[in-house]
Amino acid sequence: MTHREDRNGKAMSRRQSIGALGFGAATVLAAPAVLAQQAPEPPSTVTTPPRSFEPDAPPNVYFVDPDLVTHDPAFGALIQANAPIKRLWTGSLWAEGPAWSAVGQYLVWSDIPNNRQLRWLQDDGHVSVMRAPSNNSNGNYFDRQGRQLSCEHLTRRVVRYELDGTVTIIADRFEGKRFNSPNDVTQHQDGTIWITDPPYGGQLYEGAPDASGGPSNPDGHLDPRVGQPPDIGDARREMGHGVYRVTEDGTISRMIDEVQLQNPNGLCFSPDFDRLYVSSTGAGPGDTGEGGKGEIFIFDLAEDGTVSNGRVFTDCIVDDIKCSPDGVCVDVYGNLWASSSAGRAVGYNGVTCWAPDGRLLGRIRLPEVCGNLCFGGPKRNVLFMAASQSLYAVPMATQGVSFG
Repeated sequence: MTHREDRNGKAMSRRQSIGALGFGAATVLAAPAVLAQQAPEPPSTVTTPPRSFEPDAPPNVYFVDPDLVTHDPAFGALIQANAPIKRLWTGSLWAEGPAWSAVGQYLVWSDIPNNRQLRWLQDDGHVSVMRAPSNNSNGNYFDRQGRQLSCEHLTRRVVRYELDGTVTIIADRFEGKRFNSPNDVTQHQDGTIWITDPPYGGQLYEGAPDASGGPSNPDGHLDPRVGQPPDIGDARREMGHGVYRVTEDGTISRMIDEVQLQNPNGLCFSPDFDRLYVSSTGAGPGDTGEGGKGEIFIFDLAEDGTVSNGRVFTDCIVDDIKCSPDGVCVDVYGNLWASSSAGRAVGYNGVTCWAPDGRLLGRIRLPEVCGNLCFGGPKRNVLFMAASQSLYAVPMATQGVSFG
């Protein structure tokens, strides 16, 4: 989530600023006191020596990349010496949903406002458009059969691209009501698919607003049909936020509702599948409640898929700076890696890494707000980071969990 400043000079999230301009329902993620602490802005993510991510930039790594910041000595075991953070590509409007194809040896990610999916090839670093239009896709995931799952904001559904080239709708409604805008998707080892459904796609920039009278277009000033296919424009928000589970026979169950957690965003399982992590971000278009507070929640997970004992895993405050999360993933040691949006506190944008007991282990500083991340590469030891306009990567001394 990117940030701008309001008329009082306070930081506002990318989605909140859109809400302030057109919806009036978005609320600030953090308390004013926290935002006030974000006011001092360091000149760059690294002040000494100056850092450049350009392809022809001079070397910047002196055994350990200076933007790998240790908060706990245990982070040292996760850092790969002599491995630099690299900007692999830039040119998107809002990069999201990276997913690694182990079979194809490529990374796919979404450029939501540009309505396309991009692909980075492992062999030569080539980047090309993989799918356009993408129905303003957000989160992506490759299931245990190597098929791509995508959350589509525009059509308010989750689809699967089959191996024979056809497309299957995995979920578009719950109890007859249309989803808001599925955001992130993952798969449990039992084969079930899990989805978060906040309202962020109900806006012009990342999808389409509600039809006239809907929560994100109450006065009907916006025309959701402009620039869209003829079957787009009649949808209205019909239900609150939620986290859903889809069984292999297509049965959809709401596992977490809006009362338990507002604005669910990124999600992932612990390596042994007995816990579920869900990030809770800020209020979106059409929201009338307080909205999420930029926290990561953890739930206990039973063998039958039921969740219980939801509690805050971390408030994502680092050095008194709110590092609001979006996408999350785990490594083989159970550490949780979360994207970080700190707005004007640019030295805190990037990634935070948390031990299973909630301790902050370290951070990865990026010059842009990070929206989502995943492990990939031939050995699953490269952390890919979709950050605003760019794609970054850094090899680590750990691996992402394989759920295959």
